[in-house]
Amino acid sequence: MMWALLAFMSAALLGCYDFFKKVSLKDNSVLAVLFLNTLFTTIIFLPFIILSYTGTLTDGLLYVPSAPLHDHLLLMLKAVIVLSSWLCGYIGIKHLPITIVSPIQATRPVLVLLGALLIFGEKLNGYQWAGVITAIVSFFLLSRSGKREGINFAHNRWIFFVVMAALLGAVSALYDKFLMRTLQPMFVQSWFNLYQCILMGGIVVVMNMFSPAQRSKRFIWRWSIPMISLFLAVADFCYFSALAEEGALIAVVSMIRRGSVVVAFAFGALLLHEKNLKSKAIDMLLILLGLFFLYLGSK
Repeated sequence: MMWALLAFMSAALLGCYDFFKKVSLKDNSVLAVLFLNTLFTTIIFLPFIILSYTGTLTDGLLYVPSAPLHDHLLLMLKAVIVLSSWLCGYIGIKHLPITIVSPIQATRPVLVLLGALLIFGEKLNGYQWAGVITAIVSFFLLSRSGKREGINFAHNRWIFFVVMAALLGAVSALYDKFLMRTLQPMFVQSWFNLYQCILMGGIVVVMNMFSPAQRSKRFIWRWSIPMISLFLAVADFCYFSALAEEGALIAVVSMIRRGSVVVAFAFGALLLHEKNLKSKAIDMLLILLGLFFLYLGSK
């Protein structure tokens, strides 16, 4: 199905996004990198808003339709949820190996699944259930791998931030399913990014005014920073387009999308030379097996 294909494309792009995020955050200010991420993403979509509202762009895949204030308020709420998730995730990934962070993020679809079953009444077939179960198993195996690096999942504060990012991300995914029932993908993505940039800008100003510790943090420009925005923008475009497809299941889309961990793991192993790759590779194989089951269940 087209929605499943779009979800797989989004997953591959998200893996590259995670890698560039990890590189950008090394010895760098979290707030500065996150603000620039929202700024560059807004710059990508702002021209389409302007062209659509001036009548230059009147139709097509990139057209941004007008909408009432109610719809804009819904997107402002989404910006708050996502920004909170990002702040937690950026703090966590700065202090933990990407081969630990990415698989924890990959458990987010389990929470989305529960919400999809309870809220939207989605039903999974046998293959899809098999894919979900393998993801749960891989998480427990991952916690064992993390302890070998001195990372205790129960007492490490950075793990808490990553888990909070996953929880808020699950809330965001379920909210996306609600939004895409009535709103057009390009409208959601373009305006949501604009509101997110405004919120993030406000946070940066306040933190720099009242937090001497934040002002003292060093910012280093890296060309990987705009790459975060580029890969995220295209990944989210595929994601929202997938959800807008008839018959799309948020539980399955979310699970496939978190398959980005496989790409991030490859970058972490080949370019960042992270540790204990052999034991983590077993977790990756389980995730791949789960994605294969999801693919079979979505054909």
